[in-house]
Amino acid sequence: LPQNSVYSFSVKAMISLSTGCLLILVVAFHYKDVRLFMIDHNLEDWRIAMTTQRVLVIALELAVCAVHPLPGALGVGSGGGGAVGLEEGNFSSAPLCSASGPQDALLDLELLLSCLMFLRLYLVHRAILLHSKVLLSASYRSIGSLNNINFTFRFVLKVLMNTYPARTLLFFILFLWLSASWLLTLCERQIREETGRMDNALWLVAITFLTVGYGDLSPKTTCGRAVCLFTGVMGVGCTAMLVAVLTKKLSLNKGEKHVHQFMLDIQVSKEIQVAAANVLRECWLLHRSNRSKRQGLENRQRQRHLLEAIRIFRYVRLRQRKLRDHANEMVDLSKLQVIMCDLNANWNKSYRDLEQRIIAMERKMDELGQAFQHTSSLLAQAVQHR
Repeated sequence: LPQNSVYSFSVKAMISLSTGCLLILVVAFHYKDVRLFMIDHNLEDWRIAMTTQRVLVIALELAVCAVHPLPGALGVGSGGGGAVGLEEGNFSSAPLCSASGPQDALLDLELLLSCLMFLRLYLVHRAILLHSKVLLSASYRSIGSLNNINFTFRFVLKVLMNTYPARTLLFFILFLWLSASWLLTLCERQIREETGRMDNALWLVAITFLTVGYGDLSPKTTCGRAVCLFTGVMGVGCTAMLVAVLTKKLSLNKGEKHVHQFMLDIQVSKEIQVAAANVLRECWLLHRSNRSKRQGLENRQRQRHLLEAIRIFRYVRLRQRKLRDHANEMVDLSKLQVIMCDLNANWNKSYRDLEQRIIAMERKMDELGQAFQHTSSLLAQAVQHR
């Protein structure tokens, strides 16, 4: 679309409106998150939940979601005749700028803001997590609460990969393909080259992702080259992930597994001791702060440190539990293997004993047959003598 047309202004105005709605939804999400944190930890003062990390995360998300090209930003020129008459509705009669330098700078600024809008894609994993059947299912949540399982995006993605592997991979590839193609088209549209068309951008992204590179098309701008570089890295990363999955299937032998489990158990035990000591220290500091009747920022800071120490202690305890469960599974598997080996040995011994008995019975039968033949010959001779 022309940058000074009414259609461009309308699209940018809709983007600004949707950006405002998105900011309101982000603030509402973090408001609910803080309320849930207060309910889980029985807090009355909401300022205790507003840690420095949480405030920085909220500010960063609002800054990322607020980035977008402003409507009418390219309609302001440097001279008196360079302004677009928005009041009269004339969006196309006035020039963009009086000189090409400011116009190119504004075009580059709009391109940068449009590219930075793709940072909003971090909201995709949050949407998948909040709308997944795993998080909404009562059976999953009850079993997860009994086993101390945190329903994170990584857990939901594993469930989707195990349940619908083909659909999940196909959706990820198509999403990456279309997003990179649209971003490449956005970068290359200024120079009016072949890569500025959507069909050619789709082809270029596909051959770059597959690391084929026929050489028929190539990006001309720095932004387009960066997009192709990111696409190539993602293609190599997918190949590396495939190799990593195949390598993970090659397990260690029995002795190496026991040594590895033993070293991990020692390391986790030390971490539990350190975490427990931190919890006791924070409890004592909070108790001393309450006795001195110091209210305000210092007391809230002590409560935050105590909550963080408790969280770390629970996390390390959960790691130790998983490690011991895995070790018990390995011990049970070793016991089962020993039992199967003993049972196989007993079967082999019984088979050999049975085979020896059968051979002995065959020998006895042969001896009985020879005795019968000898007796019959003696009887025949006695009859002839009579």
